[in-house]
Amino acid sequence: MLCVMVALRDGGNPRPPAIWRTMSALDTGLVHLVGRLRVTGGIPRALRGRPLLMAANHIGVFDAFVLIAACQRLGFAPRFLLAGGLLDAPVLGPALRASGHLRVDRGKATAVEQFAQAVEAMRTTTSPIIVYPEGRISHDPGLWPERGKTGAARLALAAGVPVVPISQWGAHEAVYWGTEKVTGPADLLPLARSGFTAPLRRPTFKVHFGDPVDLSDVDPERPGAGVRAHAKIMRAITAGLVPLRASEPDRPRFHDPTRPTDTVSPWRPGA
Repeated sequence: MLCVMVALRDGGNPRPPAIWRTMSALDTGLVHLVGRLRVTGGIPRALRGRPLLMAANHIGVFDAFVLIAACQRLGFAPRFLLAGGLLDAPVLGPALRASGHLRVDRGKATAVEQFAQAVEAMRTTTSPIIVYPEGRISHDPGLWPERGKTGAARLALAAGVPVVPISQWGAHEAVYWGTEKVTGPADLLPLARSGFTAPLRRPTFKVHFGDPVDLSDVDPERPGAGVRAHAKIMRAITAGLVPLRASEPDRPRFHDPTRPTDTVSPWRPGA
């Protein structure tokens, strides 16, 4: 799944819908209630006000909340390109649609058209777009980035836009992974129990906005360009992640018994 956040700067562009501004403010309050947020790095001045793609690692169900709060701190109000099922959900779906979020349907012919629309949006917008290249929460035992998919890299190459890597650590401690599919209330219990105790544990959420990834040597017209660009992006995310988790370089100290550990990251240091 190409999971994307479209971030709109408050200055120079139309303000996000009021409902999304309200939800974002509530999100920031929630993040500060649950833990401590530390944001480092930023967006180079030369890249502000022009098309830009941001790529982040995916470590837990709470990390999107943390990213929204981190963007808010830097003056951005992120919006998402979401799976159709989420936008069709009762209660939450209408609020997300009213907030201006975009839709993507996996495995459908419309996905090709939606990708083309995303490329065009990247070329014309002056607001950054944030993507999860992995497409899902990492299953690597050490919670290093998974191999991921080339969608974000192909989007950047097709649109000809710079890429800023985002590395994050700590959000996995707020809420358990849970289960792949929710079939009943029992599936939500691990998430609820861990989430309710998070304010007592006060995890530290670290988010780092890295230097732009140099893709100047990747020719978008050559076969395998997306794979090469994707590898550069993922290595940049990992490089930014290393100092955030310097005290736990192998496996996370926080043990989540619900998270699968059935893959091995090709991007971990020394791999």
